[in-house]
Amino acid sequence: MKYATPAIVRYLFVIAAIELVIFGAGSMMRVADNPDMKNIYISYAVLMFGDAIAMLIFSFYIHRQIKAVYGSAVIFLSLNIILTIFDQFGLIDILFVFLNAMILTALYILRKELLPQ
Repeated sequence: MKYATPAIVRYLFVIAAIELVIFGAGSMMRVADNPDMKNIYISYAVLMFGDAIAMLIFSFYIHRQIKAVYGSAVIFLSLNIILTIFDQFGLIDILFVFLNAMILTALYILRKELLPQ
């Protein structure tokens, strides 16, 4: 069955990147509240911004039917889910895992359109 729009995966990657930029900015704002944890909050923010950049890169390349990009995206999303679950787990983490799981599910459903024939 040919789906009309594998672009949904691209939009989900962009939404995840925006979410990560917001979380990273939130971590940067917490530096002033707790100066003792400054290095930890900055580290979290840098990691979130790096994660957002990776999500944006995947959003630009996922539709080009490159097997390595597809496989990297699956591994990247799986790691995001696993590493988030084994960290402190709260409401924001649940939302992040849910979004990553949605993207991973969309990648699986649309694999015939996203992988080379």
